[in-house]
Amino acid sequence: MNVLEAIANRRSIRRFTTEVVSEENINTLLKAAMAAPSAGNEQPWQFIVIDDKKLLEKTAKLSPYIGMAAKSPLSIMVLGDRSVEKYPGNWMLDCSAAIQNLLLAAHSEGLGAVWCGLWPEEDRVNAARSLVNAPENVVPLAVIVLGHPDQDLQAQDRFDATRVHRNTW
Repeated sequence: MNVLEAIANRRSIRRFTTEVVSEENINTLLKAAMAAPSAGNEQPWQFIVIDDKKLLEKTAKLSPYIGMAAKSPLSIMVLGDRSVEKYPGNWMLDCSAAIQNLLLAAHSEGLGAVWCGLWPEEDRVNAARSLVNAPENVVPLAVIVLGHPDQDLQAQDRFDATRVHRNTW
């Protein structure tokens, strides 16, 4: 699958089979995430791979939008480490680029995934930090719920020419 196909066909998948995601797949996803660009090459990301069933059930309670984590075989929490920031505030942009790479890699590997945000909701951030024992300087940005898809969503052409401006508004 080429990159443009992956971008055009990737969809947010929220239903998964019980099949375990291989360590090889997990490493592929994390390598793709860590290949993302970052401000000053600071690479402020941290990742917590969650495959413990009880912890996945607790993860599902972090937000009203992460319920599918309880029935998934895997989630990856993406966190920004503010202690390595060269350019304060860019951790969120950098980690978001890593997430997009991870989502595209999951799709290319035949996996399904959905990006579930935590930040900037302080209660969700604090609950997530507590759940995974993250230090105070590390900010939980999102949970990516992953697995082998148990749904088949069709690609959608989302191009909207009314959102494109040239040179000025």
